[in-house]
Amino acid sequence: MFGPYTSFIVASYAVAAIVVVALVAWVIADHRRQQRLLRDLEASGVTRRSGREAA
Repeated sequence: MFGPYTSFIVASYAVAAIVVVALVAWVIADHRRQQRLLRDLEASGVTRRSGREAA
């Protein structure tokens, strides 16, 4: 129907889509982990330099 390379093309797109979805999920998970680490640090008294007032 689409030619002799249809299975290769479909498999390539599927693999690419899986990789993109995995990368997006990894970035979201890492962002949540970094936010949690920042909250924990701030709760323990560590502050960010950007949060200090200028002297």
